[in-house]
Amino acid sequence: MKIFICDDEPKILSDISAKVSSVLPEAAVSEFTNGTALLKSICENSCDILLLDIDMPEISGLDIASHLTALANKPLLAFVTSHDELVYDSLQFHPFGFVRKGYMDKELPRILADCVIELKSCEKHFCFHTASADIKLQLDEILYFESEGNYLKLFSKDKEYRFRDTLSAIENTLSDSGFVRIHKGFLVNQAAVKMLTSDEAELVNGTRIPIGRSYSEAAKKQLMRYMLK
Repeated sequence: MKIFICDDEPKILSDISAKVSSVLPEAAVSEFTNGTALLKSICENSCDILLLDIDMPEISGLDIASHLTALANKPLLAFVTSHDELVYDSLQFHPFGFVRKGYMDKELPRILADCVIELKSCEKHFCFHTASADIKLQLDEILYFESEGNYLKLFSKDKEYRFRDTLSAIENTLSDSGFVRIHKGFLVNQAAVKMLTSDEAELVNGTRIPIGRSYSEAAKKQLMRYMLK
């Protein structure tokens, strides 16, 4: 589980981070003191939970939240604030919850527990945002992802979708769920692979996907291990 925390006050940031680690010691926690660094990181490496201060200079938490709406894999967003009057403005971004800085000891463990429950319920699904809708698919419906510039194409058993994201970010999110990078431009569901040749993977629907030379050894080893179960 990856948790990002962003607050422009280093002492508060350190306190939040320490409390998160005490509640979820297995989580990988990353700290950010400004929104610019956070946005750069979150676009390259998705996280599961984002604890975000609302009132920050340069880029406010609300501005950051507006950028998050374009992500295919949006984190569970919890605003952390000492300004109750800003909560109403934040509702347009549909946050998962709020933590008041004055009640951190009580409210932070509770919101983290709720986040864990929500993440577990979503483990068998993949959620993403296209130009026209928010989509939620069961993982076993997905055959593979294909990179297309700044976009990805997702091929399910009966439909194709296109959305903005990177293959590396999706790989980070789904690698523990049986999705294997077999080429710089392809990520496949190991359960959808029917046959392997020296340079291709044939899927259950007959689609053939190239296996990249630099990915070949690790990908074939993982796929063969799954196919021989």
